Amino acid sequence: MMDDHSRDYVNAIEDFRRARSQADLKELLSRLRGESNQLLSFDEVRQKLRLQGGTSRGVQDIPLKAIVGSVGRYTDFTRDFLPRHEVQPERWARVRVATSGLIGLPPIDVYKIGDVYFVQDGNHRVSVARQFGANYIHAHVTEVHTHIALKPDVQPDDLILMAEQSQFLEQTNLSQLRPEADFRITVPGQYLVLLDHINVHRYYMGINFQRPITYEEAVTDWFDQVYLPVIETIRKQGILHEFPNRTETDLYIWIAEHRSQLEQDLGFEIRTEYIIGHLAEDHHENWISRLGEKILDLMVPDNLAAGPPVGRWRDQVKTRADDRLFCELLVPVNGREDGWCALEQAIRIAQRESAILHGLHVIIPGSETEVDLQKLQEQFNQRCLETNVQGNLVISEGEIVEQTTLRATVTDLVIVNLSYPPGEQPIARLNSGFRNLLNQSPRPVLATPQTVSDLNHALLSYDGSPKAREALFVATYLAKRWGIRLDVVTVEDGGRVSEDTLKEAESYLNDHAVQAGYFLRSGDPGAEALKTCQEEQCDLMIMGSYGLTPVLEVMLGSAVDQVLRLSTVPTLICR
Repeated sequence: MMDDHSRDYVNAIEDFRRARSQADLKELLSRLRGESNQLLSFDEVRQKLRLQGGTSRGVQDIPLKAIVGSVGRYTDFTRDFLPRHEVQPERWARVRVATSGLIGLPPIDVYKIGDVYFVQDGNHRVSVARQFGANYIHAHVTEVHTHIALKPDVQPDDLILMAEQSQFLEQTNLSQLRPEADFRITVPGQYLVLLDHINVHRYYMGINFQRPITYEEAVTDWFDQVYLPVIETIRKQGILHEFPNRTETDLYIWIAEHRSQLEQDLGFEIRTEYIIGHLAEDHHENWISRLGEKILDLMVPDNLAAGPPVGRWRDQVKTRADDRLFCELLVPVNGREDGWCALEQAIRIAQRESAILHGLHVIIPGSETEVDLQKLQEQFNQRCLETNVQGNLVISEGEIVEQTTLRATVTDLVIVNLSYPPGEQPIARLNSGFRNLLNQSPRPVLATPQTVSDLNHALLSYDGSPKAREALFVATYLAKRWGIRLDVVTVEDGGRVSEDTLKEAESYLNDHAVQAGYFLRSGDPGAEALKTCQEEQCDLMIMGSYGLTPVLEVMLGSAVDQVLRLSTVPTLICR
């Protein structure tokens, strides 16, 4: 008859065989998934991360799931310490029997690096404990110092990145200078890019300060003045969720690269929040969404496309440190005598906003119209110089609406000369370049007739639509920031637009401490807005862009088109 000890041993052998079978199954699943099921080698980690020495932390209860490697037996067990074929069943079974005995087993010996542990002695004890559901184990802990945050989910391939990060932090001393920073990167080789950024920053600091710059001084100044502002904008705009497998430092590097290419393509410097916006729209990892957008772009002509989402610009500008809406202005200039009014109007806005003025002249391929480009450049520069406005003129080739909307994505306001407003007939509206610009522009558009306004008294045409609410937001800003007089007109339509619509605008303005005059009209919306503007002697009209789908707008017409055809004052169209 078998005694209790022998029975326990036989049972332990059966437990080992079950554990071995689980190990084989997990090995297969790992290969199918392309994942690693390997324990980490302590010596490899220590070498790659350049770790030295250690400090005894005594005996502690440590979490078994945080044990990710071994000093010498990392090939004998799987990542969750299931025994492989190299492990002898007899030894594993003896440890299993001892764990259920009265005496038990002594603590294991481990090295701690970051938040993870490596077994120096006691691999079988860890294997048995994990197999039978224990959560903690007694261990003599020796902690090896590192400034790398090793976590229990670390994989062998991560060691390359961690080694690069360790070298970067060692060279820059940023783990001491800015210990709160997280410099994790998911693409090998990118720490060299950060080091290059620091070296370039150091070079220009030396030029600016006219003295030698220490490396530590350059590192801290680069972090505070270059790196951190970009990271803070990333956080404010909340775009990291668009890149679930990336880090903030990944995005910082991509933004720097994207900025260089985009500024080269568009011809002027671009604010960080717009670089981030481009990155989120063009490179986010939701490929299904991107594919759907591309298919729609191919199927729908530009003049019938719905354009950018409502409110996107407001979402971007609200992350700014200052409270200006119009920091960057875009004004197309054609070089003709009748085309300078938009520039003069843009200059007045730039003066009020301390804004940068970007001029754009588009050369249309095959066009017979010739413009003296040197003279155009000189005139533009002279007007900016005379009015103390920072400006630059970009000369591009292509289609006017396309080139304008492309650069509008990285500015705040488009000021356009209104020479050819949308026509009255459907076919004329369909072929209207100005209407196409309003549909496609991601920013507000100020349409300027052949006059320059002081912009001291605005009339907001408000119908409660989403785009009208964007116009209300801008009108509120102008009334508060510029101190201009504001009136609001709402034209009832016997249905959705009513007196309550006007009260909605009044409530919003009161909440923002803005006083205004209010007018409730009935009749044709465009005609009533124009009539009120003339009666109240307003010199600026503000309204939302097209409210219906592009097809219906073309067929039925719009109050926007009517105002653009007949208004004698600038009209600010918001979306």
